[in-house]
Amino acid sequence: MSDAGLPDPKEIEELLLGGELRYTRVDAVRLSGIPAEFARRLWRAFGYPSMPEDAVAYTEGDVAALCRIRRLMDDGVLDQEGVIRLVRAFGQTMTRLAEWQVNLLSAMLVSDPQEQPSAEVVSSIVDIAEKHIDEFEPLVVHAWRRQLAAAGTRAMAAAASREAEGAEGPLLPGRLVTTVGFADMVSFTQMSRELDEIELARVVEWFEETAADIIATCGGRLVKTLGDEVLFAGDTPETGAEIALSVAAAIQDETEIPDVRVGVAHGPVLPLMGDVFGTTVNLAARLTALARPGTVVIDQSLAESLDGNENYNITSMVRRPVQGLGIIQPYVLRRTKP
Repeated sequence: MSDAGLPDPKEIEELLLGGELRYTRVDAVRLSGIPAEFARRLWRAFGYPSMPEDAVAYTEGDVAALCRIRRLMDDGVLDQEGVIRLVRAFGQTMTRLAEWQVNLLSAMLVSDPQEQPSAEVVSSIVDIAEKHIDEFEPLVVHAWRRQLAAAGTRAMAAAASREAEGAEGPLLPGRLVTTVGFADMVSFTQMSRELDEIELARVVEWFEETAADIIATCGGRLVKTLGDEVLFAGDTPETGAEIALSVAAAIQDETEIPDVRVGVAHGPVLPLMGDVFGTTVNLAARLTALARPGTVVIDQSLAESLDGNENYNITSMVRRPVQGLGIIQPYVLRRTKP
């Protein structure tokens, strides 16, 4: 216990790492057989801080992780650049997850969210971690396996669909055809001036949770959140349409939350590091800017894909120039009235 009444930092680190800090970086490199320079790149990709060569800062788990990475490369599963990209994805994802978990536990133990956690609260968080970390860890692995299975299934379904349709000419390497959309909160800048930080954070959290629930229910994927905006993807035009309309309607029903405007496009995208890139994504973003609050605007490709579907009403808008994309033909998407 420190002079301030806080738990000893080294004890907390060893508790959460699941082992004693017993190795320097030189030791970890020697025991794993990973080249020193490549090991430094790995630590940076993981998001670990730079440590002096003689600092005893690594556990058996760190050495084991390096050994697993070496085996993946020895077996030809990944090359060095592939490993760096994979490790960076793990590091960035887990950094956010860890901060989220600590903040969640702190919020449960502090009566005033604006107060800094006291020594007693920090000790309580450590106690929870010590007693229940063996329950938390399998949940992380389980969630990863579920999402890995879903991603693999999506990839196989996309390949099968393309083959069944007899699509002519291959897509560019790594591209897949999907439906992507942005849902953007209207007047967020003005709202951020009117609400304090805690209230604003709660609004953003509610928006993200609502959008995420709808996206999952419809069978889509939440690609990323950007505070007042979410980017989603659906394997089929119908999935993308359902997500867009459902998110717009759900937010519109909440009187204390600003409406959202949604832009959706259908076409090839490049999936990379959990994100999606390409002209289709850029077009969806531009369409979002054209939408009125509470409405969904789609591109011509999606409109053609949904043509004939009795569940939707599609109305053309005035053709207009869009920066970087030339003249586009947008459409407003609505549900067919019963």
